Amino acid sequence: MVDVAKIKEVRERTGVGFGDCKKALEEADWDIEGALDVLRKQSAVKAAKRADRTASEGRLGLKVSEDGTSGAIVEVNSETDFAARNERFAQFCERAVDAVIADGPEAIEALEDERNALISAIGENISIRRADRIVSDGGFVTGYLHATGTVGAIVELSSNVGELCRNIAMHVTAQNPMAINADELPQEVIDREMAIFKTQIEESGRPAKFAENILRGKMAKFKAESCLNEQSYIWDKDQQVGELLNASGAECRKFVRYEVGEGIS
Repeated sequence: MVDVAKIKEVRERTGVGFGDCKKALEEADWDIEGALDVLRKQSAVKAAKRADRTASEGRLGLKVSEDGTSGAIVEVNSETDFAARNERFAQFCERAVDAVIADGPEAIEALEDERNALISAIGENISIRRADRIVSDGGFVTGYLHATGTVGAIVELSSNVGELCRNIAMHVTAQNPMAINADELPQEVIDREMAIFKTQIEESGRPAKFAENILRGKMAKFKAESCLNEQSYIWDKDQQVGELLNASGAECRKFVRYEVGEGIS
């Protein structure tokens, strides 16, 4: 005899379709916990089958503690933007970032069963691609997540400077700096840019005697565009971010910026 109430309960607890819940209950002789075990096993199998499918869409989870002592950001990927807008997907992102802010990036390992269940319910490959946490020692952590849920940043400043904190997080999100200061840029990045600029100068046909000055100017521009403290502040292009922070009695210690799908081919 079909027990609709049990099917409904299993469906509410798993998000799996009516038919699959019914089959799981039948296999478990209508024992709810047994049916949940059946569905967990099925979810793991489905997750393995879908693991090689590219998941480059998705959304971010971002959270900052009320006292500003810590912040976390996670990227959860799906195969389609449609799946990323699913309510259960959004809830999973929130649980993931809650776990990371509480226990660090390694906490996502404990979400494997829930991830598999989400794969089974949505029917797409779902992956937690990356996660970061900032825990401040005497500073202040802030963050900003764009309304699309696809790009955001957490930032640690040396002190709480009010509204400017969130504005700096918005700036980092919008301008995508590579480092805080030029001396933090990886040497391989500098070498690569110099090689590109040298080739451009050679191919431009300009006299060799001007090459050094042109290269110096191009590198200065690259560093100004790539380093947070040298970037023009998005709300006042005449002022550099570093100057603004210094005038406010603060400095940026660290930032982590994520954009969904960046670097995925």
